[in-house]
Amino acid sequence: MAPNPNSPTPVAAPVQPELPPRLNSNQIFRGQKTIEIDHGEQRYTLRVTKENKLILTK
Repeated sequence: MAPNPNSPTPVAAPVQPELPPRLNSNQIFRGQKTIEIDHGEQRYTLRVTKENKLILTK
């Protein structure tokens, strides 16, 4: 079937990227200043500094 020159050209809708899950740090720390995270065979420490910043160390 030959294309109809009078029909509109289809336009692809933009794909919206999926947003990553978001957690509040209070949900993670539960009142503590330091937590440990096991990731694979490694253990990491996530802590809150005096300036209320986060530091992740191995």
